[in-house]
Amino acid sequence: MEIRIATNDDIEYMMSSRLEMLKEVNSLDPDYQYSQSFVENSRSFFLDGQQTTVLALDGDRVAGCATICYITLMPTFSHATGKRAHLMNVYTAKDYRRQGIGMKMVSMLIDEAWNKGVTEISLDATEDGRALYAKCGFIYSNECMVLVK
Repeated sequence: MEIRIATNDDIEYMMSSRLEMLKEVNSLDPDYQYSQSFVENSRSFFLDGQQTTVLALDGDRVAGCATICYITLMPTFSHATGKRAHLMNVYTAKDYRRQGIGMKMVSMLIDEAWNKGVTEISLDATEDGRALYAKCGFIYSNECMVLVK
């Protein structure tokens, strides 16, 4: 098993994992077709966005994938650099679960974020993912309010 930071050359691996994960998390039909704009926007973000993605590969098969997106906000007293990150799309294929792959991918991304000067990492967790994130040191917070258009 190879677990490493992805490069732009890995775009097909990243896209296949993301689209598979979204079908599972959102209980979509296996034959669900994403809109072309959604696929192209996702592809563009992997190639040009402020992110780091980790891939777990078993030969040519994607066993797992995880991404952390970087954002910069106005500095605050708690976050003097304003550098923050959001962990997302942490996914391990069914045949590879409960083998420590998710933990390794998340740990790599946390280290990468701290090395980039990030002072806070947020995430949205599914019920299945909460135990993993707790083991990584994340704590539940109900501080945030969200307005969605």
